[in-house]
This record gives sequence, structure tokens and C-alpha cells, in this order.
Amino acid sequence: MARLQLNKSSLAREQTQLKSYERFLPSLDLKRQQLMAERAKAREDVQRLQDEVQELAQKVGEKLPMLAQQGVDLDGLVELKDYQVKEVNVVGVTMPALDRIEVAVRPYSYLAKPHWVDAAARLLHDMIEARLRVKVAEERVKIFDKAVATITQRVNLFEKVLIPRAKANIKKIRIYLSDEQMQAVVRSKISKRKHAQEALS
Repeated sequence: MARLQLNKSSLAREQTQLKSYERFLPSLDLKRQQLMAERAKAREDVQRLQDEVQELAQKVGEKLPMLAQQGVDLDGLVELKDYQVKEVNVVGVTMPALDRIEVAVRPYSYLAKPHWVDAAARLLHDMIEARLRVKVAEERVKIFDKAVATITQRVNLFEKVLIPRAKANIKKIRIYLSDEQMQAVVRSKISKRKHAQEALS
């Protein structure tokens, strides 16, 4: 770091910097608050979606106890074919959002499979969708965590380092300039006194 110059131009520069720091800090802090609010919403979404997955799992157990039956092959009956994630901007942060989900139910013979396979296929379809939504929601929380940490560091940099340093520098320069001015006045008075004494002698 460059050594602090104790002069008027340095004082003006420090004062300008302090003003810009103090002007920038509130908007930075506001963005931090907005990000924290969005992160809280994202965490609620994760919880809600995880609850949905639990509910679906419970429904499968309650409505389809016959899934435990041997001899009914459901492997590959329902599968995630494709999905698309788009990017959305939330408070200046790029976030993933599910755009499209394609879950396919493999064709099966209605006569060869028991009647409850239809209900199982629907529930499995919903379960795959719900799990994918949880995954994307968890990713959003991670991104928000990182964004909040970054902006908190910036707010702290301004609040705890840049603004106090600028204020301390301004104080130091003012004290130095004030001392210099006082010394100049004293020197001037001494000089006048010498001139006056020389004129008398």
C-alpha cells in the first residue's frame, strides 16, 4: 500500500473516496438484505418440496401395499426422459429454474399387469418430478449461500476497513496540516520579531 501523503490534494482525495464509500454502502447492504430474504424463500421451497416427496412416498406405501408382491416387474416402468433448466435472474444472481420435465411411462399391457399398476405409474411419475424439483431447489440455496457470503464480505470491507481507514487518514492529514499551519504562524511571528529587533539596532 502506498504511503499516505500529508497534503491538501491527498486530503481531498481521501474525502472524495469516503463520500463514494458512504454512498455505495447502503445500496450494497440493501442488496445483501434482498439476497438473504430470497435465500430464506429458497430454503422454504426446499423444505416444502422435500415434504411433498415424503408425502408421495407415504402415499405409495398406503395406496399400493401390493408393490411388495412378487412377480410384478415395475423396473423401468417410469423414467426421466429429459428435462431442461433455464437461467433466471434473482436480485442480480443467475439461478437455475426448471423449464421442462419429460417423464415417460413405458407402454405395458393392461391385461398382463394388475389394475393397480396405473396408480403406481402415476405416483412414480410424480415422485420423479418432485425429486428433480428438490434437486434444483437445493442448488438454488447453494448459489444464494455463496452470493450472501460474497456480498457480506463486501459490506464488511466497506464498514470495517475502507470507511474507518479513510476517516483515520483524513483525521491524520488534518492534524498534520493544522500543525504545519501553526508552525508557519509561529515562524512568521519569530521572523517579524527578528526584523523588528534588527530595525531597532
